[in-house]
Amino acid sequence: MRPCCMADDVLFAYYARDQERDRLARGVGRLEFLRTIEVIGRTLPPAPAVVADIGGGPGRYTDWLTDLGYTVHHRDLVADHVEHVRSRHPRLDTRVGDARSLDLHDGCVDAVLLLGPIYHLRERSDRLQALREACRIVRGNGVVHVAAISRWAARLDGILVQRLHETRPQLVDIVDEAEQTGWVRPAHDGGFSCATHTPADLRTELSDAGLRVDALVSLEGIGFALTDIDARLEDSVQRALVLDTLRSVESVPDLLGVGPHILATAIAERTRSQ
Repeated sequence: MRPCCMADDVLFAYYARDQERDRLARGVGRLEFLRTIEVIGRTLPPAPAVVADIGGGPGRYTDWLTDLGYTVHHRDLVADHVEHVRSRHPRLDTRVGDARSLDLHDGCVDAVLLLGPIYHLRERSDRLQALREACRIVRGNGVVHVAAISRWAARLDGILVQRLHETRPQLVDIVDEAEQTGWVRPAHDGGFSCATHTPADLRTELSDAGLRVDALVSLEGIGFALTDIDARLEDSVQRALVLDTLRSVESVPDLLGVGPHILATAIAERTRSQ
């Protein structure tokens, strides 16, 4: 595993706050989870295929896959996340690991999830290395799912919807800067930081890493702005309306950057010799 860099230290400070454990169970995080498993489920090979959940955090997607009968290799840079997963799945292969340098053999999995690492890596070279590692460990023509944060997420969600600038005025300057550089620096100690992508940037990075983009979708779309999203998801009629609407516009090119997350479905075409 690679030694930690300054960006890793910022990541550790954020995750030490333990806000990630239940994030996908409520609010827009819940919508993110539902849409992610829907999109991933379209191309996942049937269980008991082998899936690598790289940068899998405290294991919400690992739980989902395991419940469906998949064999899962879970890796995360944060030791507490690994312990969370191990406490629920004592026999599952979960270890501390860096997406840029994995301890998994070439071509050993049927699919790879990279649902966090790409936006935690500030340098493009590191992101490409993580993507190439995914190419290396997946079988030929295997599917790699890659999540990215939209270039405009901090402004649309953080400022317009959550109004975080009212308690963190420095966020306005941070957002202006981030839209120029692609990197959102933390607004306070232990704050969230991330790399952001335009849809075109994401396509280019995937291609440069040896991945053929099969689909790009906006996960949450305009749904991130619904302040009553939990109530809507609890009501079967409203839930269907929300999900059907997001599904119908998920691939409209002009709308790809509106929601917080863009999810790529890509095929590994890089030869093993590369």
